[in-house]
Amino acid sequence: MKVELLAPAGDLERLKIALKYGADAVYIGYKELSLRANAINFTYDEIKEAVSFAHNLGKKVYVTVNIVVHNNELSKIDENIKKLSSIGVDALIISDPSIFKSARKYNIEIHLSTQASTMNYKAALFYKNEGVKRIVLARECDRQAIKDIIDKTNMDIEVFIHGAMCAGISGRCVMSNVLTNRDANRGGCSQICRWDFDLLDENKNLLKGDKPFTFCSKDLSMIEYIKDMISIGIKSFKIEGRMRSSYYLATIISVYRKVIDNCMKQKSDNVYTIEDKKTLDNCANRDSIPQFYNGVYDNTCSYYNGRVEVSNQDFLGIVLDYDEKTKLATIEERNYFKRGDIVELFTPSNDIIELKIDKIYDEDNNLIEVVNHPLQVVKIPISKKIEKDSMIRIKRIDKDIIL
Repeated sequence: MKVELLAPAGDLERLKIALKYGADAVYIGYKELSLRANAINFTYDEIKEAVSFAHNLGKKVYVTVNIVVHNNELSKIDENIKKLSSIGVDALIISDPSIFKSARKYNIEIHLSTQASTMNYKAALFYKNEGVKRIVLARECDRQAIKDIIDKTNMDIEVFIHGAMCAGISGRCVMSNVLTNRDANRGGCSQICRWDFDLLDENKNLLKGDKPFTFCSKDLSMIEYIKDMISIGIKSFKIEGRMRSSYYLATIISVYRKVIDNCMKQKSDNVYTIEDKKTLDNCANRDSIPQFYNGVYDNTCSYYNGRVEVSNQDFLGIVLDYDEKTKLATIEERNYFKRGDIVELFTPSNDIIELKIDKIYDEDNNLIEVVNHPLQVVKIPISKKIEKDSMIRIKRIDKDIIL
């Protein structure tokens, strides 16, 4: 069975990184027809370039048209979907059934968005009869619910495997609307669940605790369950985060690419390492758990008494070029590093190279000790040829095997 690794992309740069680092497909936003209002989203011409780039690699582009449509927007839906059809997008991710007809009219594959909150097989069969090819299930489904839907519908099923979670039912939340007049279901969520709140007793007296109250969900990480998820027939594994950085995407995709490939080879039960899990954990600033999949959903799955979110500074730089004659890699800096640091360089081909930085040259070929200016371009010696868009991060993890 072919299993798809699906990654987000907020712009063309991140789309190309996602595909280079092992995603089989990407999902992107189309201006005015997609959630994530704060994401850059793609123009028509950018989607055209994205489709061409992906198809040349034998990969796919899905366009999110998951906005909740208002009456005054209906007239532009058909026109825009016709344009998307003309450039060969591989599917539309839709939540509003009013858009189905246009997608069928222009023969574009329909994927039902997680915003539809599908959690049972009868709902899935309803959408199947409406021409839906794939369903992105509600994130609240556990293993048995997913298996039942697959067994009883024979549909392509997509689930989230990594990223942020919502305190509402797959995003159907109106707290943002009420408190900030920003519509969560049109991409404007102000993430009220992550605010700090005062707690009052029945007499409206302030209750003082050690930390402020929140009800923010912990993040999702399914690395432990990928092999099991493949075994029950899930076709597509989705990473959350169209607003995430290139480094985040490259890191998360490369780990899950390796794990999925190891599962498909079926040569060993050891499909990931402690290093893989720590790499995922170090890339986020919240705890990650399996959420609903394993049937354990209790007070340990959210933050109720505050949390500390430390800014991640593992990402040191990205490779712009490599000179095979001088053996020098040109690096664009992202975070401070210095001569003598032990670092890891990871590549789109999923190679990981441990390296001690012995020398650093500036753009005028002068030896320097530290790199501490934003986007500073430097050169460092690396004996092995390195691909463009390879990335350098802090080396801080071990390599013990776990199942």
